[in-house]
Amino acid sequence: MKRLTAQQLRQSFLTFFEGKGHTIIPSAPLVPQNDPTVLFTTAGMHPLVPYLLGENHPGGKRVVDVQKCVRTTDIDDVGDNRHLTFFEMLGNWSFGDYFKEDAITWSFEFLTSKDWMDLDPNQLYVSVFAGDDDVPRDDEAIDSWKKAFATHPTKPISAEFSEDVYAFGGANRIFPYNREKNWWQAGDKGPAGPDTEMFIDTEGDLPENMRVKHNHWIKLTGSSERCHINCDCGRFIEVWNNVFMQYNGLGGGKYEPLAQPNVDTGMGLERVLTFSQGQTNVFDTELFKSAFDVIYEQVEETTNLQEDKARIIVDHLRAATFMAADGVVPSNKERGYIMRRILRRAIVHGKMFGMKGDWVEKIVSKYIAEYSIAYPELEQNKRNILNVILEEEQKFGKTLEAGLKEFRKYEQVTGKDAFNLFQSFGIPWEITKELALQSGMSVNKEEFEEEFKKHQELSRTASAGTFKGGLADHSEVVVRMHTATHLLQAALRKVLGDTVSQKGSNITPERLRFDFTHPEKMTPEQISEVEKIVNENIARDLKVTKEIMTPEQARNIGAIGLFGEKYGDTVSIYSILDPATNDVVSREFCGGPHVEHTGEIGKFKIAKEEAVSAGVRRIKAIVE
Repeated sequence: MKRLTAQQLRQSFLTFFEGKGHTIIPSAPLVPQNDPTVLFTTAGMHPLVPYLLGENHPGGKRVVDVQKCVRTTDIDDVGDNRHLTFFEMLGNWSFGDYFKEDAITWSFEFLTSKDWMDLDPNQLYVSVFAGDDDVPRDDEAIDSWKKAFATHPTKPISAEFSEDVYAFGGANRIFPYNREKNWWQAGDKGPAGPDTEMFIDTEGDLPENMRVKHNHWIKLTGSSERCHINCDCGRFIEVWNNVFMQYNGLGGGKYEPLAQPNVDTGMGLERVLTFSQGQTNVFDTELFKSAFDVIYEQVEETTNLQEDKARIIVDHLRAATFMAADGVVPSNKERGYIMRRILRRAIVHGKMFGMKGDWVEKIVSKYIAEYSIAYPELEQNKRNILNVILEEEQKFGKTLEAGLKEFRKYEQVTGKDAFNLFQSFGIPWEITKELALQSGMSVNKEEFEEEFKKHQELSRTASAGTFKGGLADHSEVVVRMHTATHLLQAALRKVLGDTVSQKGSNITPERLRFDFTHPEKMTPEQISEVEKIVNENIARDLKVTKEIMTPEQARNIGAIGLFGEKYGDTVSIYSILDPATNDVVSREFCGGPHVEHTGEIGKFKIAKEEAVSAGVRRIKAIVE
């Protein structure tokens, strides 16, 4: 097989199909523009759906592209020899123009011709749709593959084409599979059709008799089931899939010919590059070398298990880099949650390796530099990409060490423990599960989910403003943010005047919300000054004290509070003061809980200032 760099492979594919009358089109963003049903562009077809359904494409009826994709369904498999979160999909498309014979002939030509990939046909195997009661076997694809293989004679596997979907044998390396393997359909109704997939054998010629799985599979699973080209053992790697949209699903298993038959193909750049560069692992290609170099500057030796974790790091940081370039930011919802999850997963594994310093920034910067030739938006958005990723690293890093320290206390991790790590330290379930497995423990996911549901119910109550004291819970992060509201109110009164008074607060692990009286919108300068004062008082590491007294005594010493509430005979008064000078920064009626020193709060940041009602403003803020 011809040895190519990633950029050479991209260009070869585009040039080949341009020579077949295709218009080269750019990659669409990772955030889908016309498909609200998915969070990311997971395949090359997503940006082209309107044209597959009949719209006229500006590039004509034949187009070719290299599409950026993110797929998270296989995230737990990342670390093996072929699964990735971010990947590039090479695709050629026919909108009602050419069909099966041309698509298959060109696929075979690009893979095996000495002018292009120069793959030995003896390494190539293909699958086709075997047919069922609803749709006949795809004989057109079978015949097209027979013609293609006939141009490059290969060693015979079996004399006759086998209709056993799991048996080896078939003229010219063609194997039939059922609907689960070789059928594409978006839903019960609409465009549908058979597909044909191409596989490369990573272990050389296929033995005549493969009734029992090969040694590699037995070693991994202990299974004695027989191997086949589309099994999951890792020997046969799918590199290209041609989907033939030729039917319109009517529902109930009924189909009619589609008015505009289309060809939708996808070839994984990373997988093809692996074989082109003489490797059997996508992570051993040039695409990841510089990222691994950063890790191995600090990690001298790795076990096989640690190698898997190193692969997760370089994969997830590459995916996060491309997500940030297309405007995704870490959050607790939808695609932002996916980005936060993979970033934190990478950071945790880096921490477990003992990585220190600016290693995340180094890896992200290398990806930006190396991919900018193909994707110039990376260099154009470099500053924003780094800001987004490094801010999340800094935010998570402050609580991660405490979370890992807490984890090490557990002899056995319960679902409640896992939820505590999530709620108090921001460590997602998936990461706790991995840490537990590394320590030879298991975690009860049902118990975790039960605790999480309770948390969601509390959060819904919080949205209605009915939490006692405005607190979602008494977790470490909520306690820190609760104490920060005292400093916030003191700073607001200092900047805006003593007419400011609290009208309510609501605090969850994700943010604090503070409502206060003020007749007009705050200026950017006022917001900045309030934030500055709060952070200065945090940096002073002031003492937080609690005293019990009568409401009258509290008023006499200047404590402030929601005086519309009915207090009992005694109240709790929390003061934030400098113990050396007795300088009081804040003194309020409050039921707690609070930190003991303001230095425990962390960095305070105002996220938003907005109107609630006439004369009442709201600040939303976080602590990091």
